[in-house]
Amino acid sequence: MKISTLMVQGTTSDAGKSTVVAALCRLLQRQAVRVVPMKPQNMALNSAVTEDGGEIGRAQALQAQAAGLAAHTDMNPILIKPSSDTGAQIIVHGKVRADMNARDYDQYKTVAMAAVLESYQRLQQQYEAIIVEGAGSPAEVNLRERDIANMGFAEKVDCPVILVADIDRGGVFAHFLGTLACLSQSEQDRILGFVINRFRGDIALLEPGLRWLEQKTGKPVLAVLPYLHGLMLDAEDAIQVSQHAGGKFRIIVPAIPRISNHTDFDALRAHPDVDLQFIGPDHPIPAADLIILPGSKNTCADLAFLKQTGWQAALEKHLRYGGKVIGICGGYQMLGQWISDPHGVEGAAGEAEGLGLLDITTELTKEKRLQQVEGVCAFGANKNMRVQGYEIHMGVSYASNDTLPAFIIAGEEEGTRSPDDLIMGTYLHGLFEHPEACQAILQWAGLESAATPDLNALREASIDRVADACQDLLVALERL
Repeated sequence: MKISTLMVQGTTSDAGKSTVVAALCRLLQRQAVRVVPMKPQNMALNSAVTEDGGEIGRAQALQAQAAGLAAHTDMNPILIKPSSDTGAQIIVHGKVRADMNARDYDQYKTVAMAAVLESYQRLQQQYEAIIVEGAGSPAEVNLRERDIANMGFAEKVDCPVILVADIDRGGVFAHFLGTLACLSQSEQDRILGFVINRFRGDIALLEPGLRWLEQKTGKPVLAVLPYLHGLMLDAEDAIQVSQHAGGKFRIIVPAIPRISNHTDFDALRAHPDVDLQFIGPDHPIPAADLIILPGSKNTCADLAFLKQTGWQAALEKHLRYGGKVIGICGGYQMLGQWISDPHGVEGAAGEAEGLGLLDITTELTKEKRLQQVEGVCAFGANKNMRVQGYEIHMGVSYASNDTLPAFIIAGEEEGTRSPDDLIMGTYLHGLFEHPEACQAILQWAGLESAATPDLNALREASIDRVADACQDLLVALERL
């Protein structure tokens, strides 16, 4: 590809920007081009820990894998993690900078842009090609002033843009025309052409619309990408509630309002013997073999949500019938006796009574713990089986002497199990990604199955599929 920096923007959120960036990174990596992904600003609760001990969006870690690279904080210099409808934690170059409301962050964007440009300049010095992902849509004119996520960045670094729209949503031509109408002339001039994503059907029936769009805008349709079923790629944020995998072993996860790192469950969704369901507030809580409380960006608020929507009684009934429960990160904290927030990390200082299912207490702290870890399981017949994961949390939990450890990490006990071994809590994300640990935990929960998927292999195969589908797009870009 002749272009050293290319930006992929979308007409809407979830148009396919992340996937197109990953595909282009893999295609260029196959050509031995030193390519790197970048997303100047990401708003997401799914995040990853980098080798340099920072935190970035999960989608950028996937794109790094597509490029054959270890994830680095320069790939996502600004990460926004919403903690409420109006407030968020602002992460700059992998580290927490502040908690801000939307208005304060809007003013902060000039500082954020400087951090973004620092990262961009470092990447320029190391790589031949940078594939940049926009955020949301450039048509959000209310956010144009001090924009660092879309055209504001593209104008600053003077890079071309391709515009992606999801035809499966309907109205794809209106999406393109409407987006162009919201842009200034210089921004319109930067757009090389259009990419239509998730098309299924007879391409001949689409061609009149393609010709009309090209005549109307004077810009080419660079590619029409097919709807690919069964991809196993890390989601940037959204989850599908009441999602069924079809297996006999039922696992349910409450879809709490500030759920974070729900990618923890991707390997379970892919497991042939597992039926994984995210249960929203308007859905009945079904009987299950295993209940998993997920991570949360606002533990106390999501704990209150669980109590209000009947999950506490459901958990207690589940345990009376011998079901197993796992709490991960914020979910682990909720299982305890008390959560104290003396510094007001999540809002007003105070404390909240937990679900009372594990004999632990938690104190939320100002410092965030970020690290990749590995160790062994500390339970049952699977003791000493290898586990790998990563920690992203602001809090320390203290267990009583009656509890048991969940894992041994670097020679130290990590997590907690109840004396009856029905409940497990841990701070480790990514537990199920590695087949050995996934099999050990599911066997602890009661699934006697050896058919445990290798999530990384599934992810690699999916990256290759989307790259193959984007081959014509790369050819079109090379002709420009």
